Parts: sequence; structure tokens; C-alpha cells
Amino acid sequence: MTARVLVVDDLEPNVKLLEAKLRAEYFDVLGAYSGKEAIERAKADQPDIILLDVMMPGMDGFEACRIIKSTPETAHIPVVMVTALDQQADRVAGLKAGADDFLTKPVEDVALFARVRSLTRLKMMTDELRMRYATGKSMGVVTELAEQPDDEKARIFLIDDQEDHAERIRSLLCEKHDVSVEIEPDVALTRAKSGDFDLFIVNMSIEKLDPLRLCSTIRSYEETRLTPILAVVRQGDTRKLVRALDIGVNDYLSRPVDRNELVARVATQLRRKYYVDQLRSSFEASLEMAVTDQLTGLYNRRYLASHLTGMFDRAYWTGRPLSLMILDIDHFKSINDTHGHDIGDKVIQAIAERIKISIRGIDLACRYGGEEFLVAMPDTDREFASVVAERLRQQVASEKVTLNAGRDEVCVTVSIGISSTEDGLKDDTAQRLIKRADEALYEAKNNGRNRVMQGAAA
Repeated sequence: MTARVLVVDDLEPNVKLLEAKLRAEYFDVLGAYSGKEAIERAKADQPDIILLDVMMPGMDGFEACRIIKSTPETAHIPVVMVTALDQQADRVAGLKAGADDFLTKPVEDVALFARVRSLTRLKMMTDELRMRYATGKSMGVVTELAEQPDDEKARIFLIDDQEDHAERIRSLLCEKHDVSVEIEPDVALTRAKSGDFDLFIVNMSIEKLDPLRLCSTIRSYEETRLTPILAVVRQGDTRKLVRALDIGVNDYLSRPVDRNELVARVATQLRRKYYVDQLRSSFEASLEMAVTDQLTGLYNRRYLASHLTGMFDRAYWTGRPLSLMILDIDHFKSINDTHGHDIGDKVIQAIAERIKISIRGIDLACRYGGEEFLVAMPDTDREFASVVAERLRQQVASEKVTLNAGRDEVCVTVSIGISSTEDGLKDDTAQRLIKRADEALYEAKNNGRNRVMQGAAA
């Protein structure tokens, strides 16, 4: 996974050193040498993450972070303070200024890279939600986001088999939040799945169950997939911390737990969750009728027209490939003529369901025409898109569509055309991308149907 990293430090050698290390890990790196320049570059270049020094002349890192986090255009960008300051008060001040993490030099490279990857994944998910919200707003069909209530109590689930330690953390948080504690990890998994919690806090030193497996399982449940996890790790346990971040843990605390840092990190995670929940609920509630196809539940062509341009522009700007697949149900007219249009509708619905379960959350699937569908896949090259398309084609061909409560069956196949921004010229557009996928689809039809074809380069 590549990401655009903005490194901010008033000393050029420090910027160059971090730049070299990050480029070796295949990150794109930008540099800034003052707090003011960091703010300007964050607005102009929209990095995926900012690594920010604190001690700079003029505007220090704390003030720069506050401005970045209070500016709508940059508030969503993760900020990690990387500094020589090592006092607990400095760490808390950074977190209160809005920083997502505060790392004290010297920082182990493996820990830094893991943090960058972790926060970048979260931002990519948020970016997709923000872009969908912006699309809906431009169409006039979404509501404004609500402010987070100051007095709202969050539901926090603490998993810790060390009762004294668990009680201390609970006591530090229970004044402002509803904190539930579970000392049996197996029971915790059941409660986590059904508890509708806003945050999980997991002690990474529990002994009754591998805590990494526990976090991974929580992250795999549909009900808890987006709920933030805050891990409590032993000081210096870099190996476990890195693995925790890589499997989806959102943030961490080192033991012994400092009250102010705990409160600040909990507030950061709850604030981000509230923002993401607002984006999701506003988008889902307001756009459902306006931009979804009534028969299939997929997005309709109206939404595609507005949203695909944004996806294409993002791919062009970041240099990450965007691929499209257009698929068409083979011999659909004969299905309608033989079985009737009501059966044809059921076939369309069945294919739509198979598309839904075959794509990722960041992909855009829509009903493109009568029996045609389009799937846009960001950060996906042509070859991987072809693998997904072939898997979908085989699934459709091998599983008959059942009708009339299973009494009847219809054999269905699809033809699929693939295109990618990798094939385009410098003046490529979203419409040309669609055209190349459409041409590949017609080639698949002309070559016997029930096949996947890649579009030719522009």
C-alpha cells in the first residue's frame, strides 16, 4: 500500500533522513520546513498522513496541528508528532492539539512504518466516505453533519483478565463514559459482537487467549468491523505493537497507563468514530432513494455520473490505478421471451447479489443499463481487476438462478469487459475509461460470450 507522507521539520537533514527511510518502504514523500508551510502544503497536496516535528521557530508543531485539525479541508488528515520531547505532559499536549499519535525520538523504524500504514488505511476508508458524502451534497440529497454532543456518554468495552488493572482503567473513564469490563476473553467475543459498543480497549498482556487473535476476531465481525480498538501494551513491546497495528488496532497506550493520555486517546477515537458514523448514516439515509436502483439496490446511473469523475480525478492525482468492469447478462432477451419479464427481473436481482458479495467496500457497483452492470475499483490494477472479474464470471456460470422457491432453475452467464487508467493517455477521462470497458465487453460478446476481455490501450 502506497501513501503520500508530508514530513515537517525545520532541519533539512531530519527531513531528508525520514524521506529516505520512507521512500525505501515505497511511500511518496513531501517535505515542509515550518509550521506555516506544513499548513499550506496540507491544504494544497492533501497528504495521506503528516509527520510533524514540535520544536520549530515561529509556529511550533502544537499550533500547526491545532490549525490543521480545525481546518475543514485538512481536519481528516492523520497527524503524528515525531519529536525529541519526551515528557508525559508534552505527549498529552500533542494529543489534545489533535495529533493522532505522539512518538518520541529515537523512533524504531518498524514501529513508525506500522503507524503510518495503520493511519493511512483508516484515512483511505474515511476518504471514500467523505467523497461519497460530497457527491451527495453536490446533488442536494444529503443533510449536514451534526456536531458531536458534549454530554453524550460513549459505551466502552474493556477486555482485561487482570482485575486490578481493569478496575483502574474503568475508574479513570467511568465518570464520562459507560464502561463495561470483561475478564473472560471467550465471553468478551460474544459480548463484543452483540453489545453495540463505541470503543474496545484490550489489554495486550491477557493470558487466557492470544490478544492479537482476539483483536483480529473483533475486527472480522461485521458488527464490529468499524469499531475502534485501543490496545494497552507493555512499554517497549514493539513486536506486539506492530502486529496489533497491522491487524487493525486503531491506537495504543503504553503501560503504566497515564490518566491524561488515556482520556486524550479515548477522546480521539470516539471523535473519529462519531465523524465516520455521521458520514455513513447521512449518506445511507439521504441517498438511498435518490441514487440507488430500486430493483437491485445497487447505485444507479445518476450516482455513477457524479461519483465516477471524483474517483477518476483521485486516481489521476495520486497515480494509483482505477479499473472498471462492465458486465452484461448473456442472451437476456431470450430469458425474458421464454420465462417472462418478472423472471428476468429476478435474474437481474440474482446477478446483482453476486456482484455485491464479490467486491470490496471501497468499490462502486451500479446498475448501468437494463441487464448491464458497472463496477469501479479504486487502487486496483488491470490484472487484479481481471482476476476478480473471472472469479465472478465463473461463479455466475456455475450457480444456476433458482426461482419459485427452488422449483425452477435458469442457467445464466455473463460477459465482462475490463479497462484501467493504466491504459489511458495523459488526456484520459472517466468517459473514455467507460468506453474502453464497453468496447472490451462487445469483444467478449463477439468472441462467444461467457468470458472476460481486457480493453486495449487508448
